Amino acid sequence: MTQKELLYVEDAIGHEQNVGAIVSDAIDQLEDKTLKTFLKGELKKHQAIEVKLMNLLESEAK
Repeated sequence: MTQKELLYVEDAIGHEQNVGAIVSDAIDQLEDKTLKTFLKGELKKHQAIEVKLMNLLESEAK
């Protein structure tokens, strides 16, 4: 993977972390159970993407 690609992956990880923080904050502030449930599902999706990106970086480091 080129340096430019590695930087892109690092940026994508940062993006996923930011989205996760925003969604977590929203979940904490909401009272609507249906909306909270939906956002928890979305949060899990973004956390899974972050894990995949981290695994990609780890595989490149080897």
